[in-house]
Amino acid sequence: MSDTTSQLKALYPFLHGDKKDARRENDVLLESVKQKSEHSIAVNQAFFKDNAQAIINAAQSIAQVYLNQGRMLTMGNGGSSCDAAHFAVEFQHPVTTGRPALPAINLVMDTAMISAVANDVGIKHIFVRQLEAHGQKNDGLFGFSTSGNSENILAGFDKAKQLGITTFGLAGGNGGEMKSSGLVDHCLVVESDSIHRVQEVHVATYHILWDLVHTLLADQRGKLGEQVHKKANNPGEERS
Repeated sequence: MSDTTSQLKALYPFLHGDKKDARRENDVLLESVKQKSEHSIAVNQAFFKDNAQAIINAAQSIAQVYLNQGRMLTMGNGGSSCDAAHFAVEFQHPVTTGRPALPAINLVMDTAMISAVANDVGIKHIFVRQLEAHGQKNDGLFGFSTSGNSENILAGFDKAKQLGITTFGLAGGNGGEMKSSGLVDHCLVVESDSIHRVQEVHVATYHILWDLVHTLLADQRGKLGEQVHKKANNPGEERS
């Protein structure tokens, strides 16, 4: 009997007419934890080894968005929508003392808007409509998709390019259409077929991006803080 067959039999003995052996089951679960954690570490290390310079390049472009008085806009579906929200929160609410709050808008947060657009014209347009309303030149758009093939994410990137917005994406697998479309200025791909491993690396990546961006903007902290304060008190003022 192969090791895999033996492990499956220990986890699902009823399929083989046997009863559970608690000790054997626990041993198999311990091995599963070991294998999954090792796989997570391996995928993480491989990604950062291969993409370190690309991450720095993306951070430099995000920093430039803020230097140009732009904002970061984010989008994603399902679990990736949580990453879009998390990304936006990191920039709006810096957890490190002395770092300024930077404007970021999560395009997944307005459920009324999303459900209205999805109901009236289709889910493909939920980010496009919001970009038409809010997106401006000098902004940045960051999209998350574990497959790289989400239709509404790709439509959002297409609209962003029309508006002169710098585009950023995190994908998995081979990057899908996000990678091949030419719509994403900075496309970072976690080469794994495991959605869980991809999402784990995505979280680590935007945490690192956040830190790098603030490092790059260190000499501009006072100026950026004044810009944010000025916009808060003059919300109707046009950006240059």
